[in-house]
Amino acid sequence: MAGVREKKAQKTRAQLVSAARRLFARQGYAATSTEEILEKAGVTRGALYHHFKDKAALFEAVCVALHEEAVAEISGVTGEDVPPFEGLVAGSLAWLDHTAKPDVNRILIVEAPAVLGWERWNALDRMHGFGELMIGVEAAVKARAIRPIGAEELAVLLNGAMNAGVLWAANAGGARHLQRMKKAVRELFEALRA
Repeated sequence: MAGVREKKAQKTRAQLVSAARRLFARQGYAATSTEEILEKAGVTRGALYHHFKDKAALFEAVCVALHEEAVAEISGVTGEDVPPFEGLVAGSLAWLDHTAKPDVNRILIVEAPAVLGWERWNALDRMHGFGELMIGVEAAVKARAIRPIGAEELAVLLNGAMNAGVLWAANAGGARHLQRMKKAVRELFEALRA
């Protein structure tokens, strides 16, 4: 019986995250009411508060889901058989592709720092996207594939540049500008190559 309840609870939670993601992406966090989320998810207020403290906690769960998708996409193009330099480049380009998606861009890059606050947003990023970047930079430095620059400092600079780059691409015209940004990232890595 407990297994059935757990599956139902997981389904309810997934419905809430999915509905909230669609609404946050379309109209933003501030313009999305909990009533709209409940209606779209087809659940009760009690179900929402069983899973989440408040709307902000639900927003954070959406951000975690987006980060987990990014990590899966990065892992799909990197791995043990990919040399460190090529893995760093491929993972960075996968991050750009993921965060260029309109829903991800709006939620994770534009709204999350303000809604969650910089400290919580940064902590989530370090556990996921930035964490993957840090692993890639450290592996490339260790393999002497890039110049011996402080790994954390370089990862912070690259992370900031890529987040700003994907915002620029989204606001400047989309796919064509994203391709320009990806080309610039490749060229940047080539300049760092040892």
